[in-house]
Amino acid sequence: MSWRQATREEIYRYYAEEFPSYQDELPSFITAKGPKQYALAFREPHPVRKDGVPDKDFIRRDTWQTNTSGERTTAAFQEFDDVLEFIRHPAWNDPLGRSKFALADPDLLNKPDPCPDAVYYALDHWERPWVLLVDIDGKDIARSRAADTVSEDVDDRDDDALLNAAGILDAAPGGYPYAFEDIERAIEYGFEVRDIFEDDFNAQETMVVYSGQGVHVYLLDTDPAHRYDAKSREVLNDLLQDTYEIPIDQVVTADRRRVARLPYSLHADVCSIVMPIESPTFDVRSATPEVLQS
Repeated sequence: MSWRQATREEIYRYYAEEFPSYQDELPSFITAKGPKQYALAFREPHPVRKDGVPDKDFIRRDTWQTNTSGERTTAAFQEFDDVLEFIRHPAWNDPLGRSKFALADPDLLNKPDPCPDAVYYALDHWERPWVLLVDIDGKDIARSRAADTVSEDVDDRDDDALLNAAGILDAAPGGYPYAFEDIERAIEYGFEVRDIFEDDFNAQETMVVYSGQGVHVYLLDTDPAHRYDAKSREVLNDLLQDTYEIPIDQVVTADRRRVARLPYSLHADVCSIVMPIESPTFDVRSATPEVLQS
């Protein structure tokens, strides 16, 4: 098994033909108006309407306009189908409309509508406390594994040299900064974190999502006492990293401004669906979209 980057045509086909079938499977807190933002990353930067502003390869769009008091006034998306149209054709369906900071109209340019290489939603939320997510990345596991196995004469500031010396760049899937065994270990860690949430925190609602290059672990129970404030998240980070030695990205847990890959979106770099999973033995091959198998 090997991985590759999805083509522009395959990305469009996925969001046109396959992604709509997953809309009813989205977690209940992911709606058109719930997350405070949706965000897209592009493979190639796209111009905005205003002259002199750099082209954008990543954009965030608020789900609501607000007044000076921070109160919601006008929704950018009425239904999730509106979000889907934004994903499919960002420039033609930019919530900023004709604002000078909106994406430029492809009809007026010598380049096509930008293609969404990745789709994200904001962990900050209008209807519920800040969504708590723990990120475990196969790249971090591979980097640590390489550092433990390679002799000290390799410059530890050069990740490529270190990964190459450890044989990771040549290992399947080949050319990526991790091997499949690192992805598999990330998934195992993810279910360890889920067990910690359920055993130590008495969590009733958790979710493990295969992110394409690792896992996202959600703790979705409400926290009326602390509302997952910054201090409680620092404690959680210390617990997972120091006590249980789970290699997490601490910033993702702690930063209210972070975005996460939208479940059932396409991780175009590896042609995999970002999807909730139920077992640490999950086979990443099962995340290949049907439209890419034909």
